[in-house]
Amino acid sequence: MECHAGEGLSEEELQQYRDDWDALPSLPAVESGRIYLFEESYALRPGPRIALIVGGLGVGASSTSDALSKIPGPVTFAFAPYGSDLDNLVARARGEGHEILLQVPMEPFDYPDNDPGPQTLLSSLSGEQNIDRMQWLMSRFQGYVGVTNQMGARFTASEASLAPVLRETAKRGLIYVDDGSSARSLASQIAGANKVPFAKADVIVDTVPTVAEIDKALVRLETIARERGTAIGYATALPVTIERVARWAKAVPGRGIVLVPISTIANKPKST
Repeated sequence: MECHAGEGLSEEELQQYRDDWDALPSLPAVESGRIYLFEESYALRPGPRIALIVGGLGVGASSTSDALSKIPGPVTFAFAPYGSDLDNLVARARGEGHEILLQVPMEPFDYPDNDPGPQTLLSSLSGEQNIDRMQWLMSRFQGYVGVTNQMGARFTASEASLAPVLRETAKRGLIYVDDGSSARSLASQIAGANKVPFAKADVIVDTVPTVAEIDKALVRLETIARERGTAIGYATALPVTIERVARWAKAVPGRGIVLVPISTIANKPKST
């Protein structure tokens, strides 16, 4: 089915997917322990913990293949919803110990000049319209423990726009991960108010995609983890990033750091 960047599907096209939406993640599956599958196995490991997310997977065959073959399992992978053969790629990643996030395209300030892709969540749409788009995006593949923003500086700065999306995330029992790219994001406040399992990146590893700067960012991530006990990093599946992250991830346990999946250090809502 063809869908142009930023456009919504027609009612007829949407209906083709609604029959499949019952298969989307739902809260009962989470309560049975599906999402926090890895938590117990990492809880007793001593030492500072780091969750590192590599995003942008699924749309480039070469980068996705490199990430799958080079980066070890505790690193979390975030897949865009537009690639081909996503279910098989995700199944392979999960089989090798990677937790999976779904990247949800959200409106940046310079939209539509900078367009994240088809079914982008927009601040000009109603909450119901954005949920329709989100459900389409969520139907692209299965097996993710949460969602994360792809761009979205404008969208995540709007409480009226973001709150319905985070409530839908909570309803499905999913983690919401803010990639840390926008200082104006309201995700943390909204997630707290709506009891959404939440995490936010402390360091974007490849803001400057050079060997030297990526290595510095990874050292900074380790420093935060040692000071605070946990830290979260976010990276993009660029060739240089994959190479540096793969090297770092294999070496960091030798420095007393425990590399963990994102679900193990996401903030979980307290039951009342």
